[in-house]
Amino acid sequence: MTNNTFRFLVVALSCAAFGSVHAQEDVSDLRQALDELRGEYEQRISDLEKKLEMAVQSKAQDGHTDIVKSSGGRAIKSNAFNPSIGVVLNGQFSEFTERTEPELAGFSVGEEAHRGAGGMALDHTELNFSASIDDKFYGSLTYAIAEHDGATEVEVEEAYVETLPGADAPATFKFGKALWALGYLNEQHHHADDFVGRPLPYEVYLNGGFNDDGIQISKILPTETYQEIGVGLFRGNDFPFGTPDGQGVGATSLYYRIGGDLGVNGTWRLGAYRLDGETGGRVGTEDLVTFIGDTSITAYDLRYTFAPTGNEASQEITLTAERFSRSENGNYTRTGAEAFATTNIDQDTSGYYVAATYKWMPQARVGVRYAAMTSDDIVGGTLDGTVVDGGGFNPTQTDIMFDWTNSEYSRIRLQFGQEEVARGQNDDSIILQYIMSFGAHGAHKY
Repeated sequence: MTNNTFRFLVVALSCAAFGSVHAQEDVSDLRQALDELRGEYEQRISDLEKKLEMAVQSKAQDGHTDIVKSSGGRAIKSNAFNPSIGVVLNGQFSEFTERTEPELAGFSVGEEAHRGAGGMALDHTELNFSASIDDKFYGSLTYAIAEHDGATEVEVEEAYVETLPGADAPATFKFGKALWALGYLNEQHHHADDFVGRPLPYEVYLNGGFNDDGIQISKILPTETYQEIGVGLFRGNDFPFGTPDGQGVGATSLYYRIGGDLGVNGTWRLGAYRLDGETGGRVGTEDLVTFIGDTSITAYDLRYTFAPTGNEASQEITLTAERFSRSENGNYTRTGAEAFATTNIDQDTSGYYVAATYKWMPQARVGVRYAAMTSDDIVGGTLDGTVVDGGGFNPTQTDIMFDWTNSEYSRIRLQFGQEEVARGQNDDSIILQYIMSFGAHGAHKY
């Protein structure tokens, strides 16, 4: 080995040893810095956990939450001490070929089922207050404001309490005054309908909608397919029952729903419902005919939606159909000169409607609806010639609508309609409606 080679090896080994010493020093420094950083963050996390625990305890003592469920089911940020407040303005301009509303042959209906006079009018405007009461209960209060016969009326449409999903209850309990599960339309407010006015079966059998005082217990079954069952107990003070016969339960209900997806872009839901009760006196405004006895209503509904593009917000087709049948056993009484003359009656009637809407762009829709009523004409005695004597005629209703929706808070609708109310008598209509909402306003149910 030459001297030059030896010198080169000495220098190389010296450099390697020097580099190894410095590498060990760098690793040591990194480990020390990492330990310091870990300790600092562990302390911060511990401090945050303590603050979070204190905040949870403080919130539990207050008994309030910042998340409030709206009447439509959407979560809304709200002041912990104040309810969410929403207003829905619903007005219209209408013209009818019959200046005075004609009677519907074969049926005696309630006050809310009347269309009212033509011209400009306020129609079913709503004021809603809603909030989570605590971690187990949610409450809602809705006032309905409308014009009838030139007078403005204010009434409580809903005032109920409902258990929240996190309440650990075996089922959902809803009690108070509410729009109960009975067909597809009954649970929703009028401003959420696809057409101006309710179809004939709702007007005839439910006076527009059933919202008696009572309690409803429902349960969504733990199955792959959506299934829901429910039962209700009611005072029996609302149409179609009227005056309760006693102080206990005057009416009961039972329902079952099933639904799910159909294909990639379609959904469906089918429901069956039963409502039974006894009335001490249900007064119809036409001819002032009073019914006393037992009433049973059976209903079926079908709802199908299809989104051609896969996004229902841009394009959507909806099909809705409901069928109602009513059985009554009791007697009808006329007022006036024959106030004490009664006619025993055991009558079955039915009605249905089908409706379709097509949203071809996010803001525009077109829709058509057809409804019909059928009576078995079992009348007689003092009822001959009255409104409940249909004379073999079955009323029908046809509507075509176009609406423009600027957002979920504003909608303008134009509707053309025709009702065949009696043999040889039609009542045609043209209605321009606006629906504007502000404040807390939840998304509507399926």
